[in-house]
Amino acid sequence: MNQLLKRDLLILVDWGLHRRGRRSILIASQLLIEHWHDTIGEAALADATLGRLLHGAHRLNLRGEPMRKRAAESTDRDRPE
Repeated sequence: MNQLLKRDLLILVDWGLHRRGRRSILIASQLLIEHWHDTIGEAALADATLGRLLHGAHRLNLRGEPMRKRAAESTDRDRPE
């Protein structure tokens, strides 16, 4: 993982094809899938990416306040005034 973090550019090409039907891939994002097209910017690239990721996928959409926000609010309450 440290090697990946050092890279200025990481390109993943057809990485899902080698694992499909054999092993799992987990992707976590705070960005809703509905906004990926706008973020990726190029419609064909966004369609190809989403098609590979979402075909046969099990999606878990979590709801609620972020844990960091709750932790910050808890810390703020514990501080003396």
